Amino acid sequence: MIEKSQTSSFWPSFYEPLRQLGGRLAEWVAPASEASSDDKVYRIAVELPGVKEKDIDITVNDGLVTIKGEKKESREEKGDTWYFSERQYGAFSRSFRLPAEADPDKIEADLKDGVLTLSVAKVAPEALAKSRRIPISKS
Repeated sequence: MIEKSQTSSFWPSFYEPLRQLGGRLAEWVAPASEASSDDKVYRIAVELPGVKEKDIDITVNDGLVTIKGEKKESREEKGDTWYFSERQYGAFSRSFRLPAEADPDKIEADLKDGVLTLSVAKVAPEALAKSRRIPISKS
């Protein structure tokens, strides 16, 4: 009979390679990102190492910003007695719901050192505070 301590040490090591593979897959299905804001803009930074600008598509539709793309990378090295080849391909997609104060017509994107940064202007507070009375028509 196998004791509990033996099984608990066996199973984690058995499944660890699968966990690592799952983590790598998740990075391309949904790349790591962070969001921040100040008084004037919201910022969304998405890590896209090795992805070229031409392989990234950014859209905004009904308050939802979607970043889609594909990584296509290959590396080949040769020596006198050896050869090494590695390829990485994968599509990704990530969507972000814009807050009510965000202006979807004023979004800028910048790609630098493998990080895509979106800057979304905030609507002026006085524009949000405007209210008006809606008359009721008589039928």
